[in-house]
Amino acid sequence: MTSEILKDVVIIFALSTFVNFIFTKIRIPTLVGYLLTGIVAGPFLLGIIHSPHEIELMAELGVVILMFTIGMEFSLKHLLKIRRIVFLGGFIQLTLTALVTMVLARSYNMEWKGALFIGFLTALSSTAVVLKILQDRSEVTSNYGRTVVGILIFQDIVLVPLLLFTPFLKGDTANIGTDLFALAIKTVFIVGFVYAGNKWFMPKVLHWIAMTKNQELFLMSILLICLSVALLTSELGITLALGAFLAGLMISESPYSDNAFGNLIPFRDTFTSFFFVSIGMLLDVGFVYHNIGLVILTVLLVIGIKLIVAGFTAFLMGHTFRGTILVGIALSQVGEFSFILAKLGVSYQILTNYYYQLFLAVAIITMSFSPLLIQIGNPLASLLLKLPLPGFLVNGLFPLHQIEIPVLNNHLVLIGKDSRAINLSVMAKYNNIPYISIVFDPAIVRKRQEKGESIIYGDSVNEPILQKAYVGSAKIVVISVGDLITSMAITEKVRNLNKHATILVRTKHVEDIEELYRLGANQVIPEEFETAIDLFERVLTNFLLPENEIDTTIARIRDDHYGIFYEKKGDERTSILKEIPNIEIVALRINEQSILTGKTLAESQLRNRYGITLVALKRNDHLIDHPSSSTRLITGDIAYVLGKPEQIANATNLF
Repeated sequence: MTSEILKDVVIIFALSTFVNFIFTKIRIPTLVGYLLTGIVAGPFLLGIIHSPHEIELMAELGVVILMFTIGMEFSLKHLLKIRRIVFLGGFIQLTLTALVTMVLARSYNMEWKGALFIGFLTALSSTAVVLKILQDRSEVTSNYGRTVVGILIFQDIVLVPLLLFTPFLKGDTANIGTDLFALAIKTVFIVGFVYAGNKWFMPKVLHWIAMTKNQELFLMSILLICLSVALLTSELGITLALGAFLAGLMISESPYSDNAFGNLIPFRDTFTSFFFVSIGMLLDVGFVYHNIGLVILTVLLVIGIKLIVAGFTAFLMGHTFRGTILVGIALSQVGEFSFILAKLGVSYQILTNYYYQLFLAVAIITMSFSPLLIQIGNPLASLLLKLPLPGFLVNGLFPLHQIEIPVLNNHLVLIGKDSRAINLSVMAKYNNIPYISIVFDPAIVRKRQEKGESIIYGDSVNEPILQKAYVGSAKIVVISVGDLITSMAITEKVRNLNKHATILVRTKHVEDIEELYRLGANQVIPEEFETAIDLFERVLTNFLLPENEIDTTIARIRDDHYGIFYEKKGDERTSILKEIPNIEIVALRINEQSILTGKTLAESQLRNRYGITLVALKRNDHLIDHPSSSTRLITGDIAYVLGKPEQIANATNLF
């Protein structure tokens, strides 16, 4: 028997590892792969798993650890910051979805209790799938991303009362008064128990354990807390999953919760993979085959209902039409916690096996199609926006007052709402550089407009928004949006509007550089590489290397990694520098401490000593484009010097 279980575990690990590798490569959440693994290996297809009951026990342990980590991540302070989105938006989405689905389920000849239960199952969306996709696309903190995350948080919270409410749908209403009283007593006891544990007991216990500095003891203690509280609540007639969530809640405010969470991540990921595999094993492929029409129709209805209701919720929260579409699509699948509820519903005979199989098919298919649907969200919104839609639908219920922007020339355009773009606008304002920001987040725009900043609301992928910022006459355009696809689209639009502007683009990865240069960017700053350079520069500083040597080294590193892309740039530069990618021109201001102050160009010996050539000087508003050897350098001059990056870096201290 033991060898059979071990064989099944090996098979699941082997299949899961392969699926994980493939799905990571194609950037699809791996839990979708685990579901497919369960379907393939399960009794209804290949039947290579011979101990499904033991696998289900491991899956149950996975659910316990998953709920425990969710409890640890739960933060009341964070909830209060986004309370309007979480509680109002979440309540509207969940209630409307449950009611509409309940009415629809009644047309499937379900009794009202089962229909209501199906409504709750359908209302929940997949936190794991959606967050993974939003993180990959750098959209968690976007305007629509915050709404999606807020509603998902509400769904995670509401799972707890739904677990408590499910037993009342089993049909036994003879002793409902007694049952409600018993539930009230249990609730009071649990709330008091969790509060006392969170406030007094757990912090002290974890402190004593942490003081031993024994990592093994600490991990064992965390697992003991999780399992013992889950077991205690199970003895009270409450599910293990809910008990595990409460156990996590008890240590969430402890200073040791982050360490505990980090230790449990490998356990959580391993055992939750068993949970999703076990769910896939439950799906009867024969049922899907014989009821394919019904399954497809139900999938379309579920996606349609969830998309419309979630989109309507986003619209009520003030989103534009684009945001409404994106929120609706992001929440259009059935979530992983619905599986936990569904299994509970089967055990209480609220769901028959027929409707359970239909639910499994719909849930697995909608989760599998989520990455594709979210991928086409933006193009779909752009396509629909071409229709003659009413203004209130396009701009949302609470449109922003767009400030009048005076005609600008040779100005700076900042595109993005991250901290880098915001800090750049502050610096530009401080240095009296004319600028305008484009931000696709009404909350940020409203707040910064009140401070009198030059900022407009809009999606920079749309050409009219770029024209409103006078991109066609801008000197420099900085694109800092994070997402590669969006950055590429904006870069191409900007270059089409302005052939001469300098376009600077922030991206995540070095491999993104070539494509952005091809579309017209002048300089691409890969975040991961620049962070590494910054760290290395600090390392060299701590090794007490001379500053000029550090600058030279850093310049050479940048040139080695970025220089190969200069030859592949697709813009039509007329400068000779196009043919000499290792040469650049840099502007350096001569300050009053500079050793060059008062010297003639001949006396400075810039070319002989440092290998750089001074090609022009800007003095006040006058440009000296051919300085002679007798030209004297004075404080405040801006010197335009030509040379290799490391040569310029080496000579910077002179100025």
